Amino acid sequence: MSEPPAERAPGANHAPDTSHSHFRTLPVDVEAFRQLAELALDLRSTWNHASDELWRRIDPVLWDLTHNPWAVLRTASRAQIEKLAADPAFRAKLDEQRRTRHEARHRPGWFQQAHAQSPLSRVAYFSMEFMLSEALPIYSGGLGNVAGDQLKAACDLGVPAVGVGLLYQQGYFRQVIDMNGSQQAMYPYNDPGQLPIAPCRGRNGEWLRLQLELPGHTIWLRVWQVHVGRVKLYLLDTNDIANYPAYRGITSELYGGGPYLRLMQEIVLGIGGWRLLEALDLKPEVCHLNEGHAAFAVLERARSYRLATGTPFDVALAATRAGNLFTTHTAVAAGFDRFAPELVATHLGEYARTQLGISVESLLGMGRQNPQDASESFNMAYLAIRGSGAVNAVSRLHGFVSRELFESVFPRHPVDEVPVGYVTNGVHVPTWDGAEADALWTQYCGSQRWQTEADAIDGGIRDASDEVLWKFRASARKALIEYARERLSRELTASGVPHEAVENAKRMFDPDVLTLGFARRFATYKRPNLLLSDPQRLLRILTNAQRPVQLMIAGKAHPADELGQALIRQWVQFIRSTAARQHVIFLSDYDMLLTERLVQGADVWLNTPRRPWEASGTSGMKVLVNGGINLSELDGWWAEAYTPEVGWALGDGREHGDDPRWDAIEAEQLYQLLEREVVPEFYDRDADGIPRAWVKRMKESMAQLTARFSASRTVREYTDRYYVPAAKAFTARTRDSGACAERIAAWRRELAKNWSGMSFGEVKVTTDNGRHRFEAQLHLNGLAPEAVCVEIYAEGIGGQPPVREEMRPTPQQEFVYSAQVSAARPASQYTVRVVPKQADAVIPLEAPEILWQH
Repeated sequence: MSEPPAERAPGANHAPDTSHSHFRTLPVDVEAFRQLAELALDLRSTWNHASDELWRRIDPVLWDLTHNPWAVLRTASRAQIEKLAADPAFRAKLDEQRRTRHEARHRPGWFQQAHAQSPLSRVAYFSMEFMLSEALPIYSGGLGNVAGDQLKAACDLGVPAVGVGLLYQQGYFRQVIDMNGSQQAMYPYNDPGQLPIAPCRGRNGEWLRLQLELPGHTIWLRVWQVHVGRVKLYLLDTNDIANYPAYRGITSELYGGGPYLRLMQEIVLGIGGWRLLEALDLKPEVCHLNEGHAAFAVLERARSYRLATGTPFDVALAATRAGNLFTTHTAVAAGFDRFAPELVATHLGEYARTQLGISVESLLGMGRQNPQDASESFNMAYLAIRGSGAVNAVSRLHGFVSRELFESVFPRHPVDEVPVGYVTNGVHVPTWDGAEADALWTQYCGSQRWQTEADAIDGGIRDASDEVLWKFRASARKALIEYARERLSRELTASGVPHEAVENAKRMFDPDVLTLGFARRFATYKRPNLLLSDPQRLLRILTNAQRPVQLMIAGKAHPADELGQALIRQWVQFIRSTAARQHVIFLSDYDMLLTERLVQGADVWLNTPRRPWEASGTSGMKVLVNGGINLSELDGWWAEAYTPEVGWALGDGREHGDDPRWDAIEAEQLYQLLEREVVPEFYDRDADGIPRAWVKRMKESMAQLTARFSASRTVREYTDRYYVPAAKAFTARTRDSGACAERIAAWRRELAKNWSGMSFGEVKVTTDNGRHRFEAQLHLNGLAPEAVCVEIYAEGIGGQPPVREEMRPTPQQEFVYSAQVSAARPASQYTVRVVPKQADAVIPLEAPEILWQH
């Protein structure tokens, strides 16, 4: 197997190492090849398509099939490269792209201008999957989409980030729909030599390999490097020849296998990932955990600090957790990874005792709702919470949901005080816009539009005329239909259907017909078959002679999800057995390339999850830049994006669980929206053949929402609200040999020792001149008065925030606290409580104790 030119670890010579035997089959001695390799191995080309012409010149067929510059380049012969390099036009294009790449890598970005004096020098972004390109298939769906788009946005904005993930030998499964309409899962091998990655080599030229010492065995980890513009992504894999065969398969597939495989993958990602950063001499102030899969990184980060400073684990955790951010994407408790205590103890017990300096029970307690419950499973989300200085959800609604999910970790706290904020997801717009969309936005909003604040570009697209926008949409729809015809005919040919059916597929769909797009993971909570609730009614909508509709569907169900697979069969059977055959297609093997085509060409994007189980959703965001309009459940991002002038909403904005009666109500609502609003508005044309109301809605959607739900906005928000404050907090806690962390740890020990013995004495209330005066006697059980905060508390009413009024010790009586509040509410609605207090700590994240007046 040949491999790409090697990359060196930081500080090493970055010239390709052509002496290694693995590279002797490649023409690395040809200068043009090396120059092309620099471009091919930089995934910036996935959103800056100016270099596409180079790869198409080398092999147009392979390029159209794969969109993988490295695979295209490495199949070219020496003679072909030399011939192309001698072509003045090709040479000029290559030189131009190299200059552009150099300038983009070294140009100061938003971060350098907005945070020039920031203590933030690096963010380490951990994720189980990254969706960066169809050429690097190490992703499944939404989580990887978010991770990939945020790395790209960090590159654009100059945010100093580095990604950490896993390289899967097979990745997520590839989907084939068989003759019976059933999903078949295929697992093609990810040949590293054909992927746009490079071995990461140390200063001595050796391939960087790490060791994880686990009970009874050593796991060797190979390190790969991916260029994402000026951002780097490092990938670990266990397919090292020195590993025991079973361990070589740890990174075999994404989201496959049972609990053991998942636990081992998360150990590799979290513990191995942090050790990788140390081996590369990278010192991130901020560790961003994209879901709980990488939560073991908080342990390894604390272990590293403990080893360097000689401090106990609690001090090391207090010092490092300030720099950790945990982002949760899960909307249901069952979605969190849980492991049997025995499994965790077997594989991490020795690590806890000898490396962390704590008992196995203490480690297990960090992953439990009740740390003392020996029967409770180990929850990776709980570990992430207890090891982080901040926690956030991925939409406003998901913030509410997450506070309810994690309420049990902060017992007796009001749900609104559960410390979970939110940053709504966004998509990397340049990745998902079509070429014509890019040209249109450049004309009206400038070439650097996505690197600026949303308000700066909101209005520009409104200057485009209705005629220009409608022509743009017609062209995008036509391109999608041509692509779908070609892809479907290829799929049918591979499945062995008669030649006539293949030829019919090449004539399917009409470029002038309203085209709906529906593509996502097929899971029951996403209700992908809501539109199929009444097949005959759907058929009437699709086949209306005056106002026809066509529907494109794509999506995978997890191989273990029988119910999800049954939903796919229902759609395929509906398509094959009715007159809908010419109006509906199911495109198999939903991947990033198919997603790009669908979101660029669909007129309306459908999304029908059960509220509130869609944490954010990003597919509907991708159509915004391309002029598509959303018809979606009021869930996730659409719950905060929707207004009547930008799209259509499904549901009543409330939760109804999985009640089938409500599903029927929303199915009826969906049909009525299509029949009475969506379809008529698309076909209601003026004398010039333009649907003015439709174009107005489309224009408002583009203008109001595209920048607002971009990854550029998301990453700026993360930087301002989380990264920079976390870097400051981490720096403060580790300054002066960690004196601040020592104080926090000592305070935590005192709370643990004395809190349970603290109690209230007499509480008196008097009312005078429109004020309630509270006096509360408090027995501190040895705690210092400054270690606690005594408050009067009342729940908020009428949408107002809760009342929290701090009480002060009275001068005459040290342990009697008093304060006054408004008597506009009865005194019975107020109560006195005690919470921990420490100037440098995050309450209640680092101290969940609370004592209420009885």
